[in-house]
Amino acid sequence: MANKETREIIRKLALINAVGYGGKAQAGPVMGKLLAELPELKTRVKEIGPIVAEVIREVNAIPVEEQRKIIERNWPETLVKEKVEEEKRLPKLPNVESYERVVTRFSPNPDCAIHLGSARAIILCHEYARMYKGSFILRFEDTDPRLKRSALPFYDSIREDLAWLGCKPDEEFIQSDRIPIYYEHAEKLLKDGNAYVCTCNGEEFKKKLLAQQPCPCRNLPPKEHLERWQKMLDGTFKEGEAVVRVKTDLSHPNPAVRDWPALRIIDPKTHPHPRVGRKYRVWPLYNLACGVDDHLMGISHIIRGKEHLTNQVRQEFMYKHFGWRYPEAIHYGRMKIVGAFLSKSKIVAGMREGLFKGWDDPRLATFAALRRRGIQPEAIKRMIIDVGPKAQDVTLSWDNLYAYNRKIIDPTANRYFFVHEPMRLVVRGLEQGFVARLPLHPDHPEKGFRQIEVKPKENEVSFHVSRGDLKLFKKDNVVRLMELFNIKIEQAGRKGVEAVYHSHTYEDAKKLAAPLVHWLPEGFGVPCTVVMPDASEAKGIVEEGCKKLRINDVVQFERFGFVRIDAVDKGIVAYYAHR
Repeated sequence: MANKETREIIRKLALINAVGYGGKAQAGPVMGKLLAELPELKTRVKEIGPIVAEVIREVNAIPVEEQRKIIERNWPETLVKEKVEEEKRLPKLPNVESYERVVTRFSPNPDCAIHLGSARAIILCHEYARMYKGSFILRFEDTDPRLKRSALPFYDSIREDLAWLGCKPDEEFIQSDRIPIYYEHAEKLLKDGNAYVCTCNGEEFKKKLLAQQPCPCRNLPPKEHLERWQKMLDGTFKEGEAVVRVKTDLSHPNPAVRDWPALRIIDPKTHPHPRVGRKYRVWPLYNLACGVDDHLMGISHIIRGKEHLTNQVRQEFMYKHFGWRYPEAIHYGRMKIVGAFLSKSKIVAGMREGLFKGWDDPRLATFAALRRRGIQPEAIKRMIIDVGPKAQDVTLSWDNLYAYNRKIIDPTANRYFFVHEPMRLVVRGLEQGFVARLPLHPDHPEKGFRQIEVKPKENEVSFHVSRGDLKLFKKDNVVRLMELFNIKIEQAGRKGVEAVYHSHTYEDAKKLAAPLVHWLPEGFGVPCTVVMPDASEAKGIVEEGCKKLRINDVVQFERFGFVRIDAVDKGIVAYYAHR
């Protein structure tokens, strides 16, 4: 077995590793460092492995603030000051010099609350506009009252989300206000012979398209198509009977590019628009409305996902018809976030079925949900800028976002005790009272302290401790009540724990490798509910001082995690962010 000296080296290495990784040491790096320091142990890896695992479990049970204090007391030379990382910058935009001004846009369909999947488009477009002292446009693309029907509340919620992200637009446009503009451009395409009104059966048209052959409508004179256009507008043609198509290249290798649809009829009685009602019956499709607007709004750089590459090819045919120059286009790769619920259709279905409690349900990755959980907009911004506009696909996880968020909130979040699922701990053998002086923040003594007084009655005090710590309360084990004193366990079970006073100093606890637990005196505390990311509720009690917290405060419940305060009137309600 490892001797005491070797075990202490393992503990040192585990603590250093834990402090560098948010309080949780990893076995691989610790074992690697150990074998580098003591190469003679390489022949005893099977024997040493379980000891390393055991020490890591003990270390990981210690709060990260306490871990750092232990290192500062024993091995201060190992605490190298973290390098201040230079803020990562976005790569330069192409051909900026050929434009009078950089203009970018974010173009959501207001048919759902926007979520983390939209962050890349929003932040890249906004940051590039700011980088070049240009303009950032918000354009609501709401021209499909049938399949992607917008809803009035989402216009405002999207504006709120952009303001929260710090990406407030310089201008705003709503496409449903711009229908006459699209009609004007459609008529010019028809008049110039660059578009046509197709009345062919859908299946028959598809056959012709795949065979690279024109349909019977394509080569009719412009006058005939302008007459058909009027019939689309006046109701002669019904929904599904006619569509305006832009002429492209029928031999183009991608069938999706060939003579793409630009405008179609949607019955206004069956599908009224939430903003303009039954005013229009002919609605532009994405490529016409988007393409026309990008030109008229002076968009210099289109920054969007590579799933739009085909749309660029379609729109370039239309731009050639009008004699316009196509903007610079940057198509970034897909960004997958493991575990994030990003499907609009599934979110909407879940809301309709009552699966989610609201658009800020913690199970969702909407900006409203992230905001409620205490995720900071700056964390999202830093993550997106680090990812940048590269064309390669990127896979991230919640842990990536949490790491950015932790760096922002950890230096400022005050600390408090939250006792989850309280159970009773009785400590006997106390001959005096004690006062625990707990820092609001371990690195900022200027923030002040919380003070909790413990007064024994007949040499006995009752505490509340978390039921999750029951595994630490083994008979004859010594456990330290954080910043208070050390106790020796006499017996423990689901009904509670009985212990006797052992000693006072932290040094005594350290010598015995005593685990640390947080606590509250019985009768001291405020009811608290923490809403977890899976929408479950963790119930317990928090310190009395939490009654002074305000809604939106982000604090750390020690040994539990960071939370955002959501309510303080009838007990505390908090939403869990992460560890």
